[in-house]
Amino acid sequence: MTASAAAWNSATPGEDLTRGERLMSIGEVLAHLRGDFPDVTISKLRFLETEGLVEPRRTPAGYRKYTWTDIARLRYVLTAQRDQYLPLRVIREHLATMREPLAEVSAVVPQEPPSEVRLTRDELLTKTGLAESGLKALEDHGLLKPRLGSGYDADALEVATAAARLAEFGLEPRHLRAYRTAADREIGLFSQLITPMTRQNGPAGRARAADTVHELAALTQRVHAALVRAGLREILGK
Repeated sequence: MTASAAAWNSATPGEDLTRGERLMSIGEVLAHLRGDFPDVTISKLRFLETEGLVEPRRTPAGYRKYTWTDIARLRYVLTAQRDQYLPLRVIREHLATMREPLAEVSAVVPQEPPSEVRLTRDELLTKTGLAESGLKALEDHGLLKPRLGSGYDADALEVATAAARLAEFGLEPRHLRAYRTAADREIGLFSQLITPMTRQNGPAGRARAADTVHELAALTQRVHAALVRAGLREILGK
């Protein structure tokens, strides 16, 4: 047994020896939240962790341990979703820009979401470092396109930024066409799951559908990354 593991095992249950804070298991957190958020699940808490909205500590054995600050963050996220239907991206931005640590969710009122990213063609080229020819190639291969009458959005910026970085490794837009094909397949598959949600309960249904899309995307990204790592392991000699 390592020294750190021994220290954990000799500590009072739920006590963090390094900070003297009360730590709780994911089950305890669920019990604290379910009174106000009866639909919350362990899967939901894990998903919010993968989205970077809460960062529980881990024991040497890998178990999640949450502080009261973590619970306050979770309450903030769940309240903003339920009452204002804010997407997780916007909630994450709010949490990142708070001047004071979040301790009591009741003391913090979610603000209106910031304006959406809208870039002109020149602005997109400047931000990403892409050449005009590179941007045109991405469009020709169906990897991005401007929103009708409103320029390029945050997703287009992300695709263009990643494409510019991949170009440094010699990967051209034509090499990325397979991602467009795979994305189209996922869109068709996921739409079957979320379309019924958008037809229920107005904004609440749409908010639930948006969260489901985020969770599905995060999970499929994990599968893709794991498959690529496994496929390249032999080449890497690991």
